[in-house]
Parts: sequence; structure tokens; C-alpha cells
Amino acid sequence: MSRIANNPIKISKEVECTFRDGIFLAKGKLGQMQTIINSNYKINIQDNEIKVIPNIENDKDPKWGTTRAIIANIINGVTNGFTKTLELNGTGYRASVSGSKLKLELGYSHDINYDIPTDVKIECPKPNVIKLSSINKEKLGAAAAKIRSFRKPEPFKGKGIKYIDEYIFRKEGKKK
Repeated sequence: MSRIANNPIKISKEVECTFRDGIFLAKGKLGQMQTIINSNYKINIQDNEIKVIPNIENDKDPKWGTTRAIIANIINGVTNGFTKTLELNGTGYRASVSGSKLKLELGYSHDINYDIPTDVKIECPKPNVIKLSSINKEKLGAAAAKIRSFRKPEPFKGKGIKYIDEYIFRKEGKKK
């Protein structure tokens, strides 16, 4: 029996949730999102709670907890939204936003122009800080991971793109 899936999801008054024909839809102050729910589960919306209930009584399928987590992320996204912050460490490493492109100068012989996805908003308060925000947690994480993959932090000097709360395990250099 899944412990996560048994927990009900609390929703606030400003969120509208509907479940029809296997599609869950949530509308909030930041926008609306929808997802297709597996046919093995039904969603029960009562009062200010949402419960994911399996169609088969003793179903121990691991997708049950995942389905509940996806619905919880959708509700959290349309009410509060999600943010990630990346930091550029290195001499001459800079980022800037121009239109729908993120321009990255990462010590290569060329600049990297990254097309910003439609659901993700990117801003650069400082030349070495990139703030990403979105209502879709999945697209936000994918965009942040793609930007980080252009220059991952290396363990000797710590140069590269890292998450603001990430710890880089540093190695000792060669000894004479």
C-alpha cells in the first residue's frame, strides 16, 4: 500500500479542479494545466481535498504514488509556481536574455544561443545568475538541466554552471 498516494491533496479556494474522461484540469491564478490520468485510477474531488483512488481495491502499482505527486505538482504550479536559480562560475562567464533567446558566454570560441521554451520564463538579474520560473515543474527542470549541460561544473576549480544550492565536491590538484 502506497503511503504517499493515500494522503489527500489540499487545494485552496482560488484553484478550480475538474476530472472528466481521464483528463485532470486545474485552473489557478498563474494559469491552467492539464494531464492525462491512467485509466487504472479515478480522482475524487470533494470539499477542499483531492484523492487518487485505484479502480482495483488492492492495487500496489507504483504509478499510484506518481499520479498523486503529478497532480500535487500541477496544483502547486498553478497557485505558487516553481523557480530554479543557476549560477555561472568562471572568468568571463556571462548570461543575458534577448527576446526569446538566452545568450551564454561560457569560455568557448563561440556564444551559445538557447531558445527559451514557451512555458518557461528566464531572467538574468546579474550577468552570472540565471533565474528560471514556470508553472510546469517538468519543463522547468528540463530547461535548467539543458542550460547546465552546456558547461557542467568541474571538480578542480569549480568553473561552470551550477544550481545555486548545489555543492561541488572539490578535488585536490597534482602535487610535485
